[in-house]
Amino acid sequence: MADPGFWGKRAAPWAGLLLLAGCVPNQRTPTWAIYPLPRRVPHDGLAVVSQPDGYGLHIWIETDTRRQGICQPRWTPDAARLFNGNGTAPFSAGLVPRQEFFDAVARQDLRRALRAESEALCKARAPQRRYRWQEPPRLAKEVKAERFPLLEQPELLSDPNTIDSSEQRLLNGGT
Repeated sequence: MADPGFWGKRAAPWAGLLLLAGCVPNQRTPTWAIYPLPRRVPHDGLAVVSQPDGYGLHIWIETDTRRQGICQPRWTPDAARLFNGNGTAPFSAGLVPRQEFFDAVARQDLRRALRAESEALCKARAPQRRYRWQEPPRLAKEVKAERFPLLEQPELLSDPNTIDSSEQRLLNGGT
């Protein structure tokens, strides 16, 4: 039998290590796949596979048309948890911690995708308005609490005591 020589003895362990390294499943690292995942209409959601095994965020995109002639994104840092993001039927449920949203939007590739989807959503919802990009918040102190004045007007809110007494009258024979 021939002597394998110096290189033959040294190459065998390295070849074994390379083969083992190639067998590590790729699910142990996030893929950072980013793709549209509609919530209700096209362009109103973006899937971000930020964790191993297909977990990540489902970022919801809203539009803001409060300014005359302008449509821009309205950011909600309360993204949903993405499941099966690398699979054939991704879905979302629950919420992710806000810090996970802030970490994700720090990525340039994600902000590019958010910009493209929010622009397409604005063009679909308000085609006559000019699109203006608004950066998503990257820190908790940048999050602005949204006011919804129509829901806060007193004439739209019923007094809970009045409703309770009305229900009791109905239950007791309508008097």
